[in-house]
Amino acid sequence: MSQTNTADRTQTVFILVKTTPEWLAFPVEERVRLGRHSLQPLLDEFHNKVRLKWYDVEFYSARITDVWMIEAGNHQSYELFCEKLRETPFWDRYFKVEEILAGEENAWAKNYGIDPFRS
Repeated sequence: MSQTNTADRTQTVFILVKTTPEWLAFPVEERVRLGRHSLQPLLDEFHNKVRLKWYDVEFYSARITDVWMIEAGNHQSYELFCEKLRETPFWDRYFKVEEILAGEENAWAKNYGIDPFRS
């Protein structure tokens, strides 16, 4: 088994959130404006360090409305991105953070030094 410094590994985190009544009360145009004002500058700052994928799941879940999948080049980039995201109204004002799930793709295979299953 090979040892890899976890700080150097790509970090993948799923943040499960629920929209707040405040967010839903805004017209769509205002939501877009708020995103461009608060969220886009942060994404621009972390360009090539952090990638955000936003999944709508309210069609299938009453508890969670969206999943933010964050892929970071390393753990430090992820932590700093989250620190700055927490300073925006998107964290726990417009969206209530319900759960954070961190994982690494095929970590079990890496830990045993074998090829992962392929599909």
